[in-house]
Amino acid sequence: QVQLVESGGGLVQPGGSLRLSCAASGVIASLRAMGWYRQAPGKQREWVASIRSITNGGSTSYADSVKGRFTISRDNAKNTVYLQMNSLKPEDTAVYYCNLSGATSTYWGQGTQVTVSS
Repeated sequence: QVQLVESGGGLVQPGGSLRLSCAASGVIASLRAMGWYRQAPGKQREWVASIRSITNGGSTSYADSVKGRFTISRDNAKNTVYLQMNSLKPEDTAVYYCNLSGATSTYWGQGTQVTVSS
């Protein structure tokens, strides 16, 4: 079955950087669109970034709130998607979730906490 495991979250000061990883198993991740979402306390889950499958060009897209600061990428050999987060702000604090669009289902990881605070 498809499994997604996120890692790389933690506590970082404003202006700092983190790189989140999402390791996929049970699926060839490069053949699927994948994305990152986040959910802050008391708020709805929101989309952060997406990357299309390699068969659809692998293009990326970003929410306006993170554009220019975050970068989504793939390592096809490792079946892993990354989210490089730079210039972090306190409002980026949230649980970050990895998402994969399967043929008939959508899959989610368990989430990783990112806290931006001085």
